[in-house]
Amino acid sequence: MSQDLSQTTTQWLIAKSYNPEQLNQPGANGDTALMKATREGVYTVVKELIDVGADINAKNSDRNNALWFACFGNHYDLINLLLANNINIDNQNDNGATVLMYAASAGKTEVVKLLLQHHPNLDLKNLDDYKALDFASNVEVLRILKNARKQNIGQSLS
Repeated sequence: MSQDLSQTTTQWLIAKSYNPEQLNQPGANGDTALMKATREGVYTVVKELIDVGADINAKNSDRNNALWFACFGNHYDLINLLLANNINIDNQNDNGATVLMYAASAGKTEVVKLLLQHHPNLDLKNLDDYKALDFASNVEVLRILKNARKQNIGQSLS
């Protein structure tokens, strides 16, 4: 597999203790190279790993996928890239939290707006029975999620 990788990506993988021959190898906390590159915001490495077939929906020890790290780091370009490559936007981690719940709870208004463009399931609940709307940590996020909810209800009725 490494023959398909650029020298830059291969060097990045080796520097981060990943084997270029095993792209889905879990590292610390079960993070794959794709997750690590996403967390660090290294767009070229993330894109190349996706292009050569790294498992975009791999989950780490907390059952988060790479989209969690893109949202955590406010890496909008990576959020778009991952979603364009069909990462599971509704992945629920070991607490049942989705990226939308996380972004709402962290008051990440722009991340919430971006995620909503990709139609996440607004009805998912975490282990404590809370939805993303329940996590809204500021008025703007609350308004955006309430509007999205109304639009979803309207679409399902039509």
